[in-house]
Amino acid sequence: MPTANIVEAPSPWHAGERALHQQTGVAERMEEIGRRVLRDYLIDQHRAFYPQLPFIVLGTVDDEGNPWATLRAAHPGFLQSPDPLTLSVGLAREPIDPADAGMDDGDAIGMLGIELHTRRRNRLNGTIRRSGSDRFDVRVGQSYGNCPRYIQPRDFRFIRNPSATPAGKPLTLDGLDADARRMIAAADTFFVASYAEVENGRRQVDVSHRGGEPGFVRIDEAGVLTIPDFAGNLFFNTLGNILANGKAGLVFVDFGTGSLLQLSGDAEVVLESPEIAAFQGAERLWRFTPRHIIRRPDALPLHWASDQEG
Repeated sequence: MPTANIVEAPSPWHAGERALHQQTGVAERMEEIGRRVLRDYLIDQHRAFYPQLPFIVLGTVDDEGNPWATLRAAHPGFLQSPDPLTLSVGLAREPIDPADAGMDDGDAIGMLGIELHTRRRNRLNGTIRRSGSDRFDVRVGQSYGNCPRYIQPRDFRFIRNPSATPAGKPLTLDGLDADARRMIAAADTFFVASYAEVENGRRQVDVSHRGGEPGFVRIDEAGVLTIPDFAGNLFFNTLGNILANGKAGLVFVDFGTGSLLQLSGDAEVVLESPEIAAFQGAERLWRFTPRHIIRRPDALPLHWASDQEG
């Protein structure tokens, strides 16, 4: 009796992610986990989660291949999931945001829904379907939850109408000035966008949270950032993307003023180095060299206060 051909589904991980799984000895386990937890739809819990959020973290890629991370805010309800395959985003175009250049119809996008006061988060990537300038839909490519580790709890409040024009004007910097260095050195949180070209010519964009004690990001005299990679879920979305194309986009938030510092540039993964031991708890490092720097005062209509600040 003839035996039926069994066609195995393609790996949920791209080549950069798989390389790091192999290097850390978890390839077989992560293949099984990935097939179980990386979904091409939103579960009901996440469909109910997004409409609660006052902001969303976005990762995009501009026409020159530069990744950008950004935060956009509006009153809760601007995110809706009309069906499990779709997240609808009620945000107008914002040309002063460098990430906006990667939000045209058909563009790949990474999204992070994160609720700082409860430390809940959901990651999503997909493709934009845009029918107007005031909203767009995202067709889900991958969606999955993340644990709350390294998230600093913060409560938010709106300080102006989200539709009002920010008072501050964007500033393009030639390098990290003293204010930018202070902001980075004091940060306990930032967000990073990265991407990879995957099978069938598709682009997959990711945006994720990074957290630690203030000062966990180090800056050298040349303006190169060294960032520890702490123990996590071993998905290696960000580092796998960096391994694949050597690019990243970072955004630092001044939670007390709503200002953003957005950087796009070159990145590399450091798997073995004596320097790793200098970062308590780090399992590996990555370095980032900014090539494009934009400071946007008053970019967000939100202010946050951490638990330590009362």
